[in-house]
Amino acid sequence: MPKVSDSTEVALPLRNMISLIAAASIATWAYFGIIERLNKIETNVTMMGADLGQNTEFRIKWPRGEMGSLPADSEQYMLIEHITGELEKLQKQIEEGKAPYDQQQKLTLDFYEKRITNLESHIETMRHNGVK
Repeated sequence: MPKVSDSTEVALPLRNMISLIAAASIATWAYFGIIERLNKIETNVTMMGADLGQNTEFRIKWPRGEMGSLPADSEQYMLIEHITGELEKLQKQIEEGKAPYDQQQKLTLDFYEKRITNLESHIETMRHNGVK
């Protein structure tokens, strides 16, 4: 049996040496590629877990009003409060008999008042035999 030591020589063709170096390089590249891919997947799973936790918290707390409201919601609430106040004022005026009416109603009332006054004056003229 031959003795193996640190001075033992190994005769290897250059082609085999290049093949071994290429194989080791490809294996190293493949190993680090797999590790990188696993790290990306693990990071994505961690991020999805955090997002899922936040989503669950949002889904539970938002309807309860524990997470605030959107600016658009706040604006709508302010408009609703204003309109509610105006409605209460109008209801109070209606109950007191001081309800405002629209321009069309005013024009219609003015028209009928003039017509009635005009008709009354014609009736009076006819009663007095055409003498005013």
